[in-house]
Amino acid sequence: MAMCIRRALQSRSLLLLRAPRCVASLSPSSYLSPRDPALEEASVLGIRGGFFRVGSDYSLGSRRGFAKGKKSKDENNDERIQVDPNFGPMVKSTTLSQMEAAIVALSRELSKLRTGRASAGMLDHILVETGGAKMPLNHVAVVSVIDSKTLSVTPYDPTAFKAVETAIISSPLGLNPIPDGQRLIAAIPPLTKENMQALCKVVTKSSEDVKQSIRRARQKAQDSIKKVAAGFPKDDIKRLEKEIEEMTKRFVKTADDMCKAKEKEITNS
Repeated sequence: MAMCIRRALQSRSLLLLRAPRCVASLSPSSYLSPRDPALEEASVLGIRGGFFRVGSDYSLGSRRGFAKGKKSKDENNDERIQVDPNFGPMVKSTTLSQMEAAIVALSRELSKLRTGRASAGMLDHILVETGGAKMPLNHVAVVSVIDSKTLSVTPYDPTAFKAVETAIISSPLGLNPIPDGQRLIAAIPPLTKENMQALCKVVTKSSEDVKQSIRRARQKAQDSIKKVAAGFPKDDIKRLEKEIEEMTKRFVKTADDMCKAKEKEITNS
């Protein structure tokens, strides 16, 4: 009789162990006495039938799921943009240097414009077309001052003589150079109303050129900021952009003031 009961319990254990959904709720003690010898046999049979294997697979699956989430988190960390904490000051410093260089270039250009006296640099902005390319006059000829009203222009290459002459005549300075051997003699005429207007046009062009340089510096700064925006708080990005914009306005105003002062100097000469 005891043998029949034991076999029946063993068969029942096998059926329950083969059903994965029942594993979690399986409790041998629910239908076997803790001291019943059949409990040990059922437990051994459970091990052989895969009970602990199923449980191990579940635990392993849980561990795999956790590891996968951790990996994703690590991947996100790797993808985050690493930004130099000194990025803001570096951008402002670089932009400041570029804008200051533009103002220095403008000052140099304005100093070349005459206000009644001959100056060797007053022809530097003239472009000479030679060899299929346009080059500044001071790159193709030597300009020197003969007296306060006269300039001498000597091309490095004699074949560029005609091109240099044409460029000077076509400039807005109102000069008509006269050939003198291997050089050109350019007499500086008194500043007439037409001369003043021509010079003021040069000032206006110089003003526009320097403003474009200043705005290009601003654009470079904005492009750099956009590339690292994801690595900074939005407030810091907005503050940096505002500082760059204020810097731009300040330098544009400086350029305007310099050009207005030069125009006043020309018209009052």
